[in-house]
Amino acid sequence: MTEDQEPSGQYVQSLARGLSVIRAFGHERPSMTLSEIAEVTGLTRATARRFLLTLSELGYVRADGRMFALTPRVLELGFSYLSGLGLPEIITPQLESLSRQLNESASASVLDHGEIVYIARAAARRIMAVSITVGTRFPAHATSMGRVLLAGLSPDELDDYLASIERPALTEKTVVDSAALRGTLDQVREQGWALVDQELEPGLRSIAAPLRGPTGAVLAAINVSTSTSTASLERISDEYRPALLRAAASISAGLSHL
Repeated sequence: MTEDQEPSGQYVQSLARGLSVIRAFGHERPSMTLSEIAEVTGLTRATARRFLLTLSELGYVRADGRMFALTPRVLELGFSYLSGLGLPEIITPQLESLSRQLNESASASVLDHGEIVYIARAAARRIMAVSITVGTRFPAHATSMGRVLLAGLSPDELDDYLASIERPALTEKTVVDSAALRGTLDQVREQGWALVDQELEPGLRSIAAPLRGPTGAVLAAINVSTSTSTASLERISDEYRPALLRAAASISAGLSHL
């Protein structure tokens, strides 16, 4: 539920509050005190404590002195979604093959409220500044997979995104202007892939392609990421792009049978 939506008669406030406690944790806040959790969620200390104790008994939260943190069991909440889609089983082998072929990291993501969410990844053994795991989120406008997913939106959905989602300039190259981004997405939609050069982080390049379901709708995206010191734009276009598009076509063929 977004901020401008009113709760319906079927709205369960206690469930929403419990989920807000889980969502309060993240990469920048892996562990917090009770007071910090209450501040982040807007709950009273007493209410936050009750939810934390409940989540602890269920195995989703652990306590270490004054600090609370999520446990790996929270992955079960997202696994049901991923399993229902059937995406990881189809995507992961192809990502691993693509990663071995190019000796680069390959990933898959879906779009969620203006952000991409990683659902599968085959990481190359190379140290990069960006640390990515399943569940990692990035702003869609600054990523190759985000561009592919945004290009797959309906005109109304894209208008809503451009009007309502903040698009910070993460580097000096990040495209944030609505008209410029719309033009870029038109090109992505026409050519069937997106190449982003250092818009998410300096020195980071990636190329992405859409994954389509039986109706042709874009369900997810895959990409190959690299560094400016490893691959030139020409190499990405000439070598990475054909391999990526073959993998995307193979995965989409599998998704058509879901």
